[in-house]
Amino acid sequence: MQNNSTDNQTPEQLASKIEIAVESRYEERQSDAEAKRFVFTYSITIKNSADYNIQLLSRRWVVTDGNQKEQEIQGEGVIGEQPIIAPNSSYQYSSGAILETDVGSMFGHYNMVTEEGSEFKALIAAFTLAKPNTLH
Repeated sequence: MQNNSTDNQTPEQLASKIEIAVESRYEERQSDAEAKRFVFTYSITIKNSADYNIQLLSRRWVVTDGNQKEQEIQGEGVIGEQPIIAPNSSYQYSSGAILETDVGSMFGHYNMVTEEGSEFKALIAAFTLAKPNTLH
């Protein structure tokens, strides 16, 4: 029988079992360049490649626009949920950000916990938010 204990794993080892993929999109219809309102949506897929359940408890984002203005977003769960992600399965959700410039970036982390109560952070690498044809 396989030992599923997460007690002897470091937070880094636990985090290494989580894969996060991001797709971002500029929402032209919701944006207004004259009002300095640039709307972006992003879809995130969180894959649990561990052999135990993990739960997403909270999130922290740092959003930076083209003027280097930062906003920090923290809160419980994502889109009102604290999903439990089963072994070898994924959870996907979509959300958005509004910037004052037509280009920016986001990065952050999810605070997660295993079914045995071991807490860890799953890092979300920086990704770009950009109006098409803005970056060359």
